[in-house]
Amino acid sequence: MTTKRKITIGVTGLNAVDSPGPGVAVIRGIRDCEDFDVRIIGLSYESLEPGIYMPGVCDKVYQIPYPSAGADALYGRLAYINEQEKMDVIVPNFDAELYNFIRIGDSLRAIGIQTFLPSHEMFDARDKINLTTFGQKHGLFVPRDRVIYSIAELPSVAAELGYPLVVKGKFYEAVVANTLEQAQKAFHKLSAKWGTPIIVQEFINGTELNIAALGDGKGNAISIIPMRKLVITDKGKAWAGITLEDDKLIELAKKFVAATHWRGGFEIEIMMSMDGKPYIMEVNPRFPAWIYLTVGAGQNQPAALVKMALGEDVQPYEGYETGKMFIRYSWDLITNIADFQQVSAFGEYPAKINN
Repeated sequence: MTTKRKITIGVTGLNAVDSPGPGVAVIRGIRDCEDFDVRIIGLSYESLEPGIYMPGVCDKVYQIPYPSAGADALYGRLAYINEQEKMDVIVPNFDAELYNFIRIGDSLRAIGIQTFLPSHEMFDARDKINLTTFGQKHGLFVPRDRVIYSIAELPSVAAELGYPLVVKGKFYEAVVANTLEQAQKAFHKLSAKWGTPIIVQEFINGTELNIAALGDGKGNAISIIPMRKLVITDKGKAWAGITLEDDKLIELAKKFVAATHWRGGFEIEIMMSMDGKPYIMEVNPRFPAWIYLTVGAGQNQPAALVKMALGEDVQPYEGYETGKMFIRYSWDLITNIADFQQVSAFGEYPAKINN
């Protein structure tokens, strides 16, 4: 009988709402791995993130400072948490937090915490702001776009790209605009929420597809799972999807990994045009919220990432189940105000309270 490896893993992204974070799905994948005896430390930003209170998800939860507080504040909080929990690995799951986590990677390793993240150079190369340049350099289909900082730039950009066009926030969210007025409204909304710059992108008519993948940092793709959205929310998120057999998408992901030497999980959002060209709309530098579908299809990407973070040699997966579906659902979770108060007052759940 093989002894399971005892490990403690910190995971962010516990907001399982209508635009969910990947954290709960990542945790499910890690817990499904028979090689681990795992203790999960949830790392939350807000007191009402559902993953805090869901039974069987986290063993303990600590609040951490918002990314805007900076890398030093993040490291200070994680160092304190590590004194209590002795974490082996942290898996961050939000775009906005990755810059700080990458920056403190060496400091985390010095106190025994491993991560498996891209370098700042990799992270910046796939940024929405640089995506067109990246695509042109590596021979990938990418829609035309313009990066703007002022609403005064919109009329000339819209005239160049034509309508409809897509207005994108720096980190999240996108709005399809059919008129200048709609584009201006989207600019105000997204810049107020995420700041500038704003990306204005050519609209590509076609079928929305997604790829969840994992790179080893050496140019090799450990796992690639393509998926087609079956149900899309008003925020553009997949509420149901199905795995696909598509060599064109798999080769595209392999090409991206080879070009960037990507280290860690990522998602490529594709629009397959009517003439069969796979346009890269975005590259998200972390696992998508639907990542548990990769587990169901036979390639446990979260568990494989943890193994590589721990220094294990992980070989590329061969084969996955096509026609495997996920359907997301809502569930009313009943908890007590006392639990919420512990998170709000102590920044921990369950909290150690001296009576």
